[in-house]
Order: sequence, then C-alpha cells, then structure tokens
Amino acid sequence: MRRLYLVRHGQASFEADDYDALSVTGHEQARLLGRVLAERGVAPDLVVRGDMRRHAETADGLLEGLGRSGAVAVCEDRGWNEFDFDHVVRAARPDFTSRTALLAELAAAGDARAGYQRVFEEATQRWSGGAFAEEYDEPFAAFVERVRVALHAAAGAQPEHGTVLVVSSGGPIGVVASLALAGDATLWGALNRVAVNTGVTKLLHGGRGLSLLTYNDHSHVEHDRRLLTYR
Repeated sequence: MRRLYLVRHGQASFEADDYDALSVTGHEQARLLGRVLAERGVAPDLVVRGDMRRHAETADGLLEGLGRSGAVAVCEDRGWNEFDFDHVVRAARPDFTSRTALLAELAAAGDARAGYQRVFEEATQRWSGGAFAEEYDEPFAAFVERVRVALHAAAGAQPEHGTVLVVSSGGPIGVVASLALAGDATLWGALNRVAVNTGVTKLLHGGRGLSLLTYNDHSHVEHDRRLLTYR
C-alpha cells in the first residue's frame, strides 16, 4: 500500500502585506510537525508541494524537523495550490476592492479575523454552489478537477510501498477528503471550515483506490494554544 500524508501549510501572515509568507508561528509549526513525524517513523520518499511561498516554506520546515533537508526529492505541482480566495471574495462582495481594505473595514467594526471568516464562508458558499460559475476565473468544478488530477499524480509518483508527503492548503485537502468520503465535493465546505495549520490528512492508495485514514490530525499542536491556528 502506498501512503500519502497531506499537510496544510503553517500559519500565513494574515494581516501583513504578503499573506503568502509564513508567520513566525507558521515556521515553528512546520518544524514541530517534522520532528513529530520523525518520532512516528514517517520517512517520505518524495515531497510534493504547491508553488505558493507558504507551501515552499512549510516543506522546508518539515524537512528540517524530519532531519531530511536535502535528502528527499521535492517536486512542485501547481495543482496543489489554493484557490484564489481574494478573487472569490471580490466576486461575492465587489465593494471590497482588496483584502487590505476589507480587513481595515472589519477591524474598524470589531474583530477582523472573525469578520473575515464570515465573509469568506459566504463567498465560498456562493462559489462552490456553482450557480455563478461564469463569474469566476476558476469555477469550483474546475478547482475540484485540478485537485483530482494532482492527487492521482501524487499517488502514482511513489513506489508500491512508498510514502509521499504533500504540502498544500486547506481548500485542496478538503476536496481530497470529500472525494474519499463521499465520492464528490459535497463535504468540502464543512471540511475546509475546520482545517488547522499543519493539520495532517493520511490516505492509503491500493488496489481499491484511495482510502481516507485520518483528516486534519493536529495532535502535535494541541498542547499549546499559541500553535493551534486556523488562518
């Protein structure tokens, strides 16, 4: 059986100019997860990641924690990239001309993070519902198909009893988990909503296809509320 570990990236820089860079906490989460995986005997034969900065920095931290920096091949696959959530939000709320403007308005009204989460969920529900597909650069159905292709490429890129570690984002990982559980993306919204930074989703790939063993395991950060983050 082949094993796939799908890892959501570490905490990004939510309120900074460059969201895509990991925060100090995000780097710490990645290194910690690498150490925990090493203690559990996880030794990836290959690392696959999206091409976003937060994916690259998380993969580097994981390999450092694993003690495998430079010892494991790292492949880049844009199929594991997150959807463009700024575009999805703007399509639903064209009055928000940029994420910076949105955050400023939400901060003035109270809690920026909680407010952004509400806007984000409303916008992604509209996007994933499919009724307004022509308004999006990447309709939800196209996003799901992109992730499906990346998943099967990663599953086929390892030896018969090998292990691939995939570094991605909450959106693609939620799609994979929904496909494994329901055969389609109907569970995506509920799964994506609870994704933890550096949460681990484990799948087996064998004669019967892909089987989901765990989703969003974050036991490595549960001991420290500072490290338990969602965005």
